[in-house]
Amino acid sequence: MKGLYTDDPLGRDQLKEWEKKAIEKFSTKMSDKEKPFPCIPATIGFSKNQLRYSFIGDPREPFTLYELAEALSSYTDVSRKIGSNTSLIVFYETPEDMKTAYTVEDYEEIFWKHLSGLRSIDRFDWPEDLPIDPHHPVWEFCYNGEKYFMYCATPAHKNRKSRHFDEMMLAITPRWVLQEFNKSRHFAKGIKQQIRKRLAAYDSAPIHPDLNSYGEEDNFEWRQYFLRDDDTSLSKCPYHRFLNFFNSNQ
Repeated sequence: MKGLYTDDPLGRDQLKEWEKKAIEKFSTKMSDKEKPFPCIPATIGFSKNQLRYSFIGDPREPFTLYELAEALSSYTDVSRKIGSNTSLIVFYETPEDMKTAYTVEDYEEIFWKHLSGLRSIDRFDWPEDLPIDPHHPVWEFCYNGEKYFMYCATPAHKNRKSRHFDEMMLAITPRWVLQEFNKSRHFAKGIKQQIRKRLAAYDSAPIHPDLNSYGEEDNFEWRQYFLRDDDTSLSKCPYHRFLNFFNSNQ
């Protein structure tokens, strides 16, 4: 199984050079007090050492999908034992030619191919209580029997710094973590207001119009997984289009 790591500075010597740099940069981002990262639950998870990390290969290579699947399977098995602010952070080894030439839209296509690819090799059935249509307000991504919120950051994001990282990166949060966060509506509402204030200060782009709350009639979760650097978005979710591609090639 692909290994899961904690952010242990003493253990960084065991990492490859690119892995070490990635987790150091991520740690700096999460602990910045002068310009705090907008997602407050993520910073809490970081401070409590409840985040887990995995390092996988070039996002363009076919084998990397299987590394992602192994990492997510490993995390699913242990996530409920970690804490109520846990997420899995996945760093892709992103070659320099990608960082130089790939656009936000290029990374967007890779992201959706990987989500569809995960589903195509998932050994679990799709949950019966969840719609299969991404254009349903309560649809969300599932893998290994667990419901997840997905977040993608890329080297190509410039204006939306909250979605920028030097390597292509995923933050994968179980739905049960978000449900725990939303137990107190008053508390959750206050935190969400603070997050939006932080976003306005953190990004040079306006808050993306696709940001919304799960379950609202005008909300589609898939739109929030990958935010573009401007206020545009895909008109239709590509999840099933790529899923059909994978299924037809098996």
